[in-house]
Amino acid sequence: MAIRIICDSAADVSDIHHEQLTVMPISVAFGNEIYLDNVDLSNQRFYEMLLETDTTPTTGQVTPYAFDQEFSAAVERDEKVVAITVSSRLSGTYASAESAAQPYGDNVRVIDSLSASLGTRVLVEYALRCVDQGIKFDQLVEDLQVRVQHVRVLALLNTLEYLRRGGRLPAAAAALGNLLSIKPVITAEDGVISLVGKARGSKAANNLLTKMIEKCGGINFDMPVAVGYTGLESSMLKKYVEDNSHLWEGKVDELAYHSMGGAIGTHAGPGAIAVAFFANS
Repeated sequence: MAIRIICDSAADVSDIHHEQLTVMPISVAFGNEIYLDNVDLSNQRFYEMLLETDTTPTTGQVTPYAFDQEFSAAVERDEKVVAITVSSRLSGTYASAESAAQPYGDNVRVIDSLSASLGTRVLVEYALRCVDQGIKFDQLVEDLQVRVQHVRVLALLNTLEYLRRGGRLPAAAAALGNLLSIKPVITAEDGVISLVGKARGSKAANNLLTKMIEKCGGINFDMPVAVGYTGLESSMLKKYVEDNSHLWEGKVDELAYHSMGGAIGTHAGPGAIAVAFFANS
């Protein structure tokens, strides 16, 4: 029996094209205008709108009905489903998937990534790799439940403005931080976003990001690795990768740059960079 992998678009997998992957779009709203992520709103257009307007966008979870439609279609094709979602502590999407999965019993299993964006992406990539290798359904579910604990995602923000807009940082703190060029490093820990460090200036911030990768136990290059950026261009990520070439050289054949969309861009703003990987420890 074939295995279908289903994830939400907050995993930032728009460049992955696999016959056994289905991506469920989250919604992105600018005022009264509501779009479906990477259906009628590309990443590029999202950041153009983010920069063009003072309106703070909001994101919405995938509904139980939408999940049910995909679960039903997969089961009718004689497929079993593994659904991998953004952290249950960041979005109601996991709860939607769990609710929709109930009528399908053991044919549909839902995995809480306890992460977001590229952290969820590397789990999806790993699941697809296992599917290609012919893994059994129950074994894949058990494996992913263990692997979730080893995923690490670290992001370096270029500005505090969008955290302020979203009400996650007082205006005075954001203004002072931007004035002093404070760059925070954040992570998804136990399913929630937390601050793990901050540095003054881009060079110190890049060094801090690398130190945090090493503190996590280093990167397991036998598993998927992802680097990504928010905004309209990838120059900051390119410089970071080049300046820290010792992390990657001789360990990966190619390090692709991934555009991160509205789910993270709403809160991080443009100019952020992120690294997601499975830790060695």
